[in-house]
Amino acid sequence: MSTLFLHGIGLLVTNDPATRGAREGDPLGAVRDAALIARDGEIVWVGPQADAAPQVARLLQGDVERVDAGGRAVIPGFVDSHTHLAFAGDRADEFVARMAGDRYAAGGILRTVEATRNASDEQLRSTLQRFERELASQGTTTFEVKTGYGLDVEDEERLARLAREVTDEVTFLGAHVVPPEYADDRNAYVDLVVGPMLDACAEHTRWIDVFCEEGAFTVDEAERILKAGLARGLGARIHAGQLGEGDGVRLAVELDAASVDHATYLSGDDIAALAGSNTVCTLLPGVEFSTRHTYPDARALLTAGVTLALASDCNPGSCFTSSMPFVIALAVRELGMTPDEALWAATAGGAAALRRDDIGCLSPGASADLVLLDAPSHVYLAYRPGVPLVLRVWKHGVELRVH
Repeated sequence: MSTLFLHGIGLLVTNDPATRGAREGDPLGAVRDAALIARDGEIVWVGPQADAAPQVARLLQGDVERVDAGGRAVIPGFVDSHTHLAFAGDRADEFVARMAGDRYAAGGILRTVEATRNASDEQLRSTLQRFERELASQGTTTFEVKTGYGLDVEDEERLARLAREVTDEVTFLGAHVVPPEYADDRNAYVDLVVGPMLDACAEHTRWIDVFCEEGAFTVDEAERILKAGLARGLGARIHAGQLGEGDGVRLAVELDAASVDHATYLSGDDIAALAGSNTVCTLLPGVEFSTRHTYPDARALLTAGVTLALASDCNPGSCFTSSMPFVIALAVRELGMTPDEALWAATAGGAAALRRDDIGCLSPGASADLVLLDAPSHVYLAYRPGVPLVLRVWKHGVELRVH
């Protein structure tokens, strides 16, 4: 039996409003001068340190790791619910061009497809493992990975299989763009996606996604593809509203998709539909930073009661950052979110976008995925942008090597 006893916590964010010692109605369930006990990878007690003595006597058994936080803050591990980490190649030149005034379009994806198809399994595996370490070093303990840079049966299957080696949250994105060999027969490519490609990828994946935008897939194509995935037992996600308004949000709500991602351009009807649904709206402000596009209106979404997540969208084209602290800083500075709202969206919101209740929070029964910040409060994630504040990270109660 392995036990973690973390004490001397200046501020403990649990994301559980019912936590002992938290202010009434505080969605972060934050407790000052707190302690935490985890056993065999699961949270078993959290609360004010003044109340910890009887719990310590009762629960601290077997091999105990005692950690004094020294007045620092502890938060749930970040949940990055949208990444494209399974790829090869480089597109730094596109970033330089955008900074010089070129406009982002979906077509650059095909450059990465070519490089990825030419990469070996070992090259792709090495890249995924490097990203896994990189995310952990910035406090991310759960992350999703999409396919979408293979766009043929063999390569989409191997991307899904390799991604499954580093995360349980793998998404089949055969409908990223139409590859050149099908440019003159889109219907044939959609047939391939919903047939042999889905057959090959389904066993490795939990989700299915579609890039439903001008230059990618129409809403009718997206509906067909998502329904095929749902019929195979996969959950639905959708890229929508990145480049302009469309019917992607409506489709996501109709299909009870777990999340609609990007959502930069939304109509009032879109916002109302999301507010009345179980679909999480995942904002990706790193994309707007990297493409010079308009930032989404988080305040309008929050005011309407929409559940928000924040994610990195780490990919080689439109947003090559894996840093959730950076995303939080952008959300506070550019999206108008408060530090509390941004932290919740990057943890509990990401968990909701993956339809998970065992992560993104630090309440009894949840996975012991937590981050010790070298700061007295989570506010410092936005207050000191770009500064490496992640001091120590635990996943399932086991400390990860992050330095």
